[in-house]
Amino acid sequence: MSVRIDSHPENSALPYDDLRKGRWSERSHAYFVTTVLADRQSRWFADFWCARLVIAEMRALHDAEAVASLAWVVMPDHVHWLFQLVGALSLSTVMKRFKARSAHRVNTRPGRAGPLWQRAFHDHALRPDEDSRQVARYIIANPLRAGVVERVGDYPHWDAVWL
Repeated sequence: MSVRIDSHPENSALPYDDLRKGRWSERSHAYFVTTVLADRQSRWFADFWCARLVIAEMRALHDAEAVASLAWVVMPDHVHWLFQLVGALSLSTVMKRFKARSAHRVNTRPGRAGPLWQRAFHDHALRPDEDSRQVARYIIANPLRAGVVERVGDYPHWDAVWL
């Protein structure tokens, strides 16, 4: 079953709605999503434990069988996540839960208040001809491309099912 999500006309002037145009959710389909911290504040995920709280929320959605996580990386100011929808939740609902729960957990850390995430997220539904392992390699190599580490194994906030 596919669900197409279109932007609402009353909100069409808002830039984040452009990301929603053409969005659809299909069970068993793989999605590559990216979500960014509010104002790209990289200091929150530079905190090892804040990054681990975000990872715990991705794992909670996996364990609850809403998604089957294939690969992810938590970068200092954004998250890349490749997963299949396996439960009854839509892509938007999965991301809303992930962002709300992770923001709540990160906000429990001393000195943290306010919004954690930008309102929108970017998604890419993998086409049948796209190799999910190639997408996973792209995701986990993000710390290398960003110059955060010299070797993928030196970065603590990533995982992929093929390893």
